[in-house]
Amino acid sequence: MRREGSALRGLGVVTLKELSDHMTSARMRVLEWLVVLVALAAVYAAITQVRDSTAEDPFLFLRLFTTARDPLPSFTAFLGFLVPLMAIGLGFDAVNGEHSRRTLSRILSQPIYRDALLFGKFLAGLATLSVSLVVLWLITIGLGLIMLGVPPGAEEMARAFIFLLVTIAYAGVWLALAMLSSIVFRSAATAALVTLGFWLFITLIWPALSPAIVTAFVPSNDEATLVIAAQSLARLSPSVLYAEAVTAILHPATRTLGPVYISQLQGAVMGSPLSLWSSVMVAWPQIVGLIAASILLFVGGYVAFQRQEVRA
Repeated sequence: MRREGSALRGLGVVTLKELSDHMTSARMRVLEWLVVLVALAAVYAAITQVRDSTAEDPFLFLRLFTTARDPLPSFTAFLGFLVPLMAIGLGFDAVNGEHSRRTLSRILSQPIYRDALLFGKFLAGLATLSVSLVVLWLITIGLGLIMLGVPPGAEEMARAFIFLLVTIAYAGVWLALAMLSSIVFRSAATAALVTLGFWLFITLIWPALSPAIVTAFVPSNDEATLVIAAQSLARLSPSVLYAEAVTAILHPATRTLGPVYISQLQGAVMGSPLSLWSSVMVAWPQIVGLIAASILLFVGGYVAFQRQEVRA
């Protein structure tokens, strides 16, 4: 009990200290303004496009997040690209920065355990990202209320809130990966470059490379089998999982995220929206995949950190 109480106190101290550092850092200011300005530009373009839509659309408000207008992509597409940058920017020097400043040994000489230190840094980074995303989400909702003049319904708000939670889970994946790199590589510059390189590969190259890999290694002439295998391989990318989960939540008419079978169309009215619960069930495997990826990456960093030698 004494150790557990000491660990909780250490966790609270580390979390509050790291949260304060993140909130007051110039790096966080730059990242926040980058995301806010770019995302709001996408929302404004979407609003001008949605104004031309008919008022009978039962999910008009959700189109703020998904509508694109040339040359800007949609709000969700911007978040899918910029949220990893925010997470990587917060986590790439979480541990190796302590090494370079020679403060890690002094921190651990206090009644603070290694697991409390690492978990506190992760919680502080995730809380910082969550606060930023919640503020951006509220600004988007408020801007839509002012410029559209149409209040969202209860189901629209519920879907928008679930979208926010999925985005936070998506940010957690990249934060855990950045912290893992900060543990493995002693140089902050190396950790940042490796994490950014992996992000670019897994986001831009891997989805396009998956069909070629399947065609080369899967001995099948059935086109449907090849498509399913390629889609399954592409889902190793958190960006693909996030895009599919957002599609299911914000597009109520989405009935499946894979091949459509005859059994799924029986008794269905084409274009009719699913209930909120049904949409969540469609996106549930992708949501669980994002959470599981965060846990696996954090556990990998935890194991590496426990085996790491700390010198004064």
